Amino acid sequence: MTARTPRSLGAIALMSLVTIGCARGCTSSRPPIHINPSMDDQPKVRPQTSNGFFFDGASMRVPVPGTVAIGGLKEDDAFFTGRTADGEYVATNPRTTDEAFVERGRQRYTIYCAPCHDARGDGKGILFQRGNVPTASFHQDKILQYTDGQLFDVITNGQGLMAGYRWPIPPADRWAIVAYVRTLQRDRQARAANAPAATQ
Repeated sequence: MTARTPRSLGAIALMSLVTIGCARGCTSSRPPIHINPSMDDQPKVRPQTSNGFFFDGASMRVPVPGTVAIGGLKEDDAFFTGRTADGEYVATNPRTTDEAFVERGRQRYTIYCAPCHDARGDGKGILFQRGNVPTASFHQDKILQYTDGQLFDVITNGQGLMAGYRWPIPPADRWAIVAYVRTLQRDRQARAANAPAATQ
């Protein structure tokens, strides 16, 4: 009896190896053997599906009241809206205007604004040239009187035929565009001031 025990154990071990080997590589018309079924059957919910576990029947849970997404805390009204706490437009750009900031504004301006307002801000972009779409010039008196906050608001919410760019352009880039538009305006005014009287 004791002599057969090692043989019996060896046979059992050999059969186990054969069974495990075929569980992973052999083709069969029968369902596979699940060594650990919990790895194949994991409970989960998919977006917008129903779920009887919750009282409202929805699988997606509503965030806890007061939850703020990362980057979603917008306490600085001047930066995010271009207005003061009183609702007035801010007079000047809340961001520090340096060379890199203006360059960023030039890049964003070229992408989003130049097709309509053209590279100089005269309102003679491709839409005006081909479709005769009336477009404002940044050098007209009305817009020269705008505060920086008002320019920011127009970029954010749009005005007239211009659509708002709240979603495609982040607030920091909108302020960079404002800084670049101010650069265009100052350059135009400086050239006009230095031009000979006859040219003016």
